[in-house]
Amino acid sequence: MPQPSSAPEAAFLNLAKAAEYLGISPNTLYVWRHRRQGPPSFRMGRRVMYRITALDAWVCAQEIADSRSNPALNPKAQKPQRRSMASK
Repeated sequence: MPQPSSAPEAAFLNLAKAAEYLGISPNTLYVWRHRRQGPPSFRMGRRVMYRITALDAWVCAQEIADSRSNPALNPKAQKPQRRSMASK
């Protein structure tokens, strides 16, 4: 019977591994979770877990929402708005 050459890749990461995956501190990820600001997470028993695909999607959403990486949101690319002739 052939032996697998390596362990299967995990689909989920715990808080510490997810923070490492994102390149941030576990404390930052913990705070984001409690403020409901960070990537989506869920409980698996007593552990807080993050789906790797959800982490990747969250990072992509952050890139799209950031005007520095999305030319459509760059304020310098917008035409100046005309002032309205409102009465004083």
